[in-house]
Amino acid sequence: MTVQISQRTLEDLGFSEVLRALTQRCRTEPGRERVLARPFLDTEAEVAEALALVDEARFLSQQQFSLPLGGVTDLRTAVGHAEKGGVLEPRQLIDAAQLLFAFARTREALDERKERVPRLLEISKRLPFLEAMARRLDQCFEPDGTLSDRASPELREARDRARGLHRRIKTRLDEMLHDESFIPKLRENYYTLRNGRYVVPVVSNYRSEVDGIVHNASQTGQTLFMEPQAMVGLGNDLAIAQSEVAEEELKVLQELSKLVGRESSRILEGLEAVAELDEVEAIAILSADLDATTPTFEAVKELQLRGLRHPRLVLKGTEVVSNEVTLTETARALVVSGPNAGGKTVTLTGVGLCALMLRAGLPIPVGEGSRMPLYRSVHSTVGDTQDLSQGLSSFSGHVTLLRDILSAVGTDSLVLIDEIAADTDPREGAAIAIAVLEELLGKGAFVLVTTHLEELKALAHMDPRFLNARVGFDSKRMSPTYRLQMGASGQSSAIDMAARVGLPASVCERARELSLNAGGPLTKALAAAEDERRKLNEELEKARIAAKEAEALRAELEKQQVAFERERKGRMMQFNEDVHAASEHAAQEVRDLLVKLRSEQNEKALSEARMQLQQRADEAQKRAAAAKAELFQVEAPGPANLKVGAWVHHSGLGRDVEILELTEGQAVVSAGGALKMRVPTTELSGSRGRKPQQTKFPEQRKGEAALKRAASAAPSSVEATNFRCDVRGMRADDALAELESFLDQGLRRGEEAALIIHGHGTGALKQAIRDHLAASPYIRMFRPGESHEGGDGVTVVALRG
Repeated sequence: MTVQISQRTLEDLGFSEVLRALTQRCRTEPGRERVLARPFLDTEAEVAEALALVDEARFLSQQQFSLPLGGVTDLRTAVGHAEKGGVLEPRQLIDAAQLLFAFARTREALDERKERVPRLLEISKRLPFLEAMARRLDQCFEPDGTLSDRASPELREARDRARGLHRRIKTRLDEMLHDESFIPKLRENYYTLRNGRYVVPVVSNYRSEVDGIVHNASQTGQTLFMEPQAMVGLGNDLAIAQSEVAEEELKVLQELSKLVGRESSRILEGLEAVAELDEVEAIAILSADLDATTPTFEAVKELQLRGLRHPRLVLKGTEVVSNEVTLTETARALVVSGPNAGGKTVTLTGVGLCALMLRAGLPIPVGEGSRMPLYRSVHSTVGDTQDLSQGLSSFSGHVTLLRDILSAVGTDSLVLIDEIAADTDPREGAAIAIAVLEELLGKGAFVLVTTHLEELKALAHMDPRFLNARVGFDSKRMSPTYRLQMGASGQSSAIDMAARVGLPASVCERARELSLNAGGPLTKALAAAEDERRKLNEELEKARIAAKEAEALRAELEKQQVAFERERKGRMMQFNEDVHAASEHAAQEVRDLLVKLRSEQNEKALSEARMQLQQRADEAQKRAAAAKAELFQVEAPGPANLKVGAWVHHSGLGRDVEILELTEGQAVVSAGGALKMRVPTTELSGSRGRKPQQTKFPEQRKGEAALKRAASAAPSSVEATNFRCDVRGMRADDALAELESFLDQGLRRGEEAALIIHGHGTGALKQAIRDHLAASPYIRMFRPGESHEGGDGVTVVALRG
């Protein structure tokens, strides 16, 4: 069974506007003709193949690639003329050469991309490869379109003879124009061409004194254009030479036309392939302009359009509100209600137009994840159906169309009815509408209908085959929102719309008073249900906003956590470096004091040295405690609810401890056994309130703790040796390039420190590397290596987080 789409449906939905938009994006006349004749495809396989072609063309478009179809001209008539033995004009032959070049360029371009565009490549294989013929045609013409001397040796020879005669005639005429006895007989001193013969302007009074042939005269008759008798013989020779040139030119045109005629069938086949490629590329461009996608359609029975935008509105460049439209296998009728000019008809025709486009193998303006069946037939009645020529009123014409639709629909039909049964008594109209809709559903059709009838809005509450949807109205701005809301029926808001277009306020106010008492129990029940739905929607919107804010807060906290951890690691490295520097300084001071003691060797000096050492040790301990407190304050702030007997986490030890005593800013803690220590409360966090579970192997736990303490006491630079760069023996430029790549890799991997091995050598490489590190944005600090690290032959660096 073929697809059935009536002409009225095409007109109602404006399918011709989509085709017109496609023709505007075509570059060839055959392509435009193919678009206007584009059929609706019968099978899912045909639709899938057409859309796959479009996907390939969209891929090329996304790569900023356009098919090389420039200069392609519709030569179907000219080629047919050449096939019958006709002689083509020079312009037609030049266009034929350009067409054949376009064939070759298109084949080559698609062959280069054959992995990604296999279907387009298959079409391009129908383009004939006639590049030699194209070159022959091209070399026969000059850029201005005239035949070139290169076209044939005979043509060149004939033209040379003609050019020689032109030169001889001009030379003789120049001599005559300088003859003192001849000049007075001329109106002006020049020569020109009349009827292909060289003539001079002779004053008519001297006609008898000049021997020659008159070829023309001025309008006044005062000037005669005469060919002097002495030039007649040369003029005759020139005429013969020009005749020979014309004959040779005709021979060339006949030869070239025969070339085209012999390959006419292949050229015409190539033009068909070009038209198909042009059409597919135009569809890809239109799809990009519509931001269109391909919905799932194979073996689909339900309609689920996400982010639907009316194609015609998008093409006009207006701002379009996207909507969601849903129908299921069970609920196959959608009743759309709401205010006039609110978008009901736009929704109706938008769904219908998308159904036609999909059947024609065109992507549609919907969001990803949409689903749409391939409807076997689409029927519509939109707008006024009055027909005075047949004596039909609006209602009569509407019912006539409903009758025709009922007789034509079947399974997998889509029916679109705008304002069903509106132009008659509301009660009888509602009865007719319900009966028609039930009949359509009984025949297996999917139906979208717009209405203001309350009885139709109530169907969704009584019959699971019906769904409600409404277009919104903003009472504050007194204008429709064009937003479709599934699952709700809408008020017509007729009085508000009347006030908006300027109906007197007194009339609108009186209408509101009358409307309060109008309608039966059904109308009032629907109004109450609608009010309750509105309140629930407001609460739901508040919940969505709260959830969105909570998600944003969670993301911000995660971001802060990452930044906090980066800062903690940075401070830890800086702390280790400060401790190392302080240790080196203290060791140097001790060495200086020992030297002094050995030199003096007396009790007083020894006592003073001990006091200085003790003083420096106390100062170093205070500095270390302050730095440590600052470090662990960053790592984990102390809790506000510390109490005696609670088990908490001590940041310095990296383990849980029990609080034994609490004083101002200090706590005495025990981790088990007899070991007790006084620590700042800022180093305590994570109050648990109970003793942590002990391991079954306490000796093993002690050993692990000792290993951890030993590891934490090790110099920070030891960690850097696991990530190292060895540039020994390299030239400075090569070493710096290797170092830059190494540091870039370290930053990407999240390394905190690194070891650069450059050796001692002459010191030039070492100095070049350290000068480079001093200016590098990757480096936070660097230092020479210690003796256990390799001494001054290595450089230890700290990378920026």
